[in-house]
Amino acid sequence: MKTSTDRILTTHVGSLPRSAAVTDLVFGREQGEAVGEDEFARTISGAVREVVAKQAAAGVDVVSDGEMSKISYATYIKDRLTGFDGDSTRNPPGDLEDYPNYLKKLASSGGTPTYRRPRCVGPIAVKNLQPLHDDVAWFRAALEGSGRTEGFMNSASPGVIALFQPNDHYPSHEAYLEALGEAMRHEYEAIVNAGFVLQIDSPDLGLGGHTLFKGRPQDEYVRLANLHVDVLNHALRNCPADRLRMHVCWGNYEGPHHHDVPMDVVLPIALRAKPQGLLFEASNPRHAHEWTVFRDAARDGTLPEDKVLIPGVLDSVSNFIEHPLLVAERIERFAHVVGRERVIAGTDCGFSTFAGFGVVDADIVYAKLAAMAEGARIASERLWKKAA
Repeated sequence: MKTSTDRILTTHVGSLPRSAAVTDLVFGREQGEAVGEDEFARTISGAVREVVAKQAAAGVDVVSDGEMSKISYATYIKDRLTGFDGDSTRNPPGDLEDYPNYLKKLASSGGTPTYRRPRCVGPIAVKNLQPLHDDVAWFRAALEGSGRTEGFMNSASPGVIALFQPNDHYPSHEAYLEALGEAMRHEYEAIVNAGFVLQIDSPDLGLGGHTLFKGRPQDEYVRLANLHVDVLNHALRNCPADRLRMHVCWGNYEGPHHHDVPMDVVLPIALRAKPQGLLFEASNPRHAHEWTVFRDAARDGTLPEDKVLIPGVLDSVSNFIEHPLLVAERIERFAHVVGRERVIAGTDCGFSTFAGFGVVDADIVYAKLAAMAEGARIASERLWKKAA
């Protein structure tokens, strides 16, 4: 994983706004329409080139392919693995259930994404990794001449797949997770072997608290979340930790979030995961104060010295463009906790977690990323000047 000894680097969580043309093609495939392979490849590869160029222009150092080819960050696996079919009923997050009028408003205004969430109805195994190979090829081509030397690719954790795709086949949640982990291992290893940093998307460790584990006692959540990490670590057994990063969040939606599991409960679980880099929410009104959890963990020695922190310094569900000075302040908080070389500026979550869905205007997304880059420049100047 690329780090720096002379400035704060910038990155983000992964998904970026898709054009209407991309969204139409992705949903066309999702709905079984005839979409030509050449047309799909031409459109998606062009979109990847465009988003890589936009990230570079905004000053992002470690870039992604924007997840252009995916319908969503967790349900795309149905096209790559066997065992999934049909659809499943929606399970609203616990915080939204407490405010049914707001939940209804979100649904009626298009504030919740619509896509198919298949169920596990049979044995899970690798079905087709060609879509992954295509993503790798398109991303590699887009990086050439972009001025960026490192890219990351997203992949769903076994736990978040289980969160979105209910199990109707395996005898237990643990057996389901283990089957998912072994099947996803091939994707994880392929991304690392292609030379990219692998980002594991694991919102199940946060969002799962008020969805998958909703209504369960906290000690039961802790037990199950640790099981998710154990399965993930086993699936990553052949991947070096320094080529891995993991994203944890509580759901990329504007809502009350008053049932979010506190960071002081989530962090010890997340730190058990193998990836060296940890991306997490640190900007929004519910979690911005929790930088102190990292401070306390560093003080008591429970924050491993090899972990690289990638705090969200941009709110991914707000059209406010953060002031660069605020971004710098957020970066500096964590730099003072773990050292400037172990902090990379990131975002709370993705900007288009589901195709065709995103709260933040596409143009504002890149303005926010540019503000992050400027904030990182200011923070770097302060942090390295003070050390001079």
